[in-house]
Amino acid sequence: MESWYFNLHMLDMDACACLKETSAEEIKSLRLITAIKTPYLPDGRFDLEAYDRLMNIQIMNGAEGVIVGGTTGEGHLMSWDEHIMLIGHTINCFGESVKVIGNTGSNSTREAIHATEQGFAVGMHAALHINPYYGKTSLEGLVSHFEAVLSMGPTIIYNVPSRTGQDIPPAVIHTIAQSANMAGVKECMGNGRIKEYTDKGVVVWSGNDDQCHDARWGYGATGVISVTSNLAPGLMRELMLGGKNTSLNAKLLPLIEWLFCEPNPIALNTALAQLGVVRPIFRLPYVPLPLARRVEFVNIVKELGRENIVGDGDVQVLDDDDFILVGRY
Repeated sequence: MESWYFNLHMLDMDACACLKETSAEEIKSLRLITAIKTPYLPDGRFDLEAYDRLMNIQIMNGAEGVIVGGTTGEGHLMSWDEHIMLIGHTINCFGESVKVIGNTGSNSTREAIHATEQGFAVGMHAALHINPYYGKTSLEGLVSHFEAVLSMGPTIIYNVPSRTGQDIPPAVIHTIAQSANMAGVKECMGNGRIKEYTDKGVVVWSGNDDQCHDARWGYGATGVISVTSNLAPGLMRELMLGGKNTSLNAKLLPLIEWLFCEPNPIALNTALAQLGVVRPIFRLPYVPLPLARRVEFVNIVKELGRENIVGDGDVQVLDDDDFILVGRY
């Protein structure tokens, strides 16, 4: 057995066994899914106390699902042991209150299969799978890759060409959509692509927070898999569940634009540290936003209203020296 395999006996497997098996149909109904942040201790290990606070905030403010170890949660900076442990922890602590979707995708089909087996073994409700990145493959290879993991349980396919270097075209999605475990697509190619799918009955979540209002109310998206909801879960819930609301969307856009001024999750990590919700610790290669951007965030919070943003204390600018950058962990 390979070294990154997680020792399942470390988890309370009885708790996992008690959780009702989830169908793809249940996943298809989720409207607000938060791509949850992973916080760290000064030595770079997970700060599970801060993570649990973040999870509770999401649940209390109406998030219906979470992505664990996705791009926002920095799954690409985790060992597989860490990855599966965090999925198992989330299920054991919160699995009865929110749907837990584990990012078990990989550019290696073999790794994706192993990680997905482990994720479902510790009780995750669904898997998130990306297309093979960097090395890429043919369209036939994409279908074979996804079919290899779809057999295991409910699955969301994630299309984000800006990170993978390869679009997943509709022909591939329509081919694998025949699987009973295909829950839908997290789509980052815009609302035209979303409408192309929803017109044919494929469930889609917007992967672009700045487009998600129109995706939901104008193009048929079921909802959003959101970065912004880490910071403003109540407002994002209203945006996804409360009906068309162009004024709220416009109010949120400055925050959303700020969150993506650098590659995600740099700004989110900085913001949560400024709010005192997580320690100001970054796993390299991520580093905090510069001072001027941190000042911008303080002003954005004032405009939105402190009561609408997570955390209890005043938002701080923080000094550069307050941040800890961890290369080995």
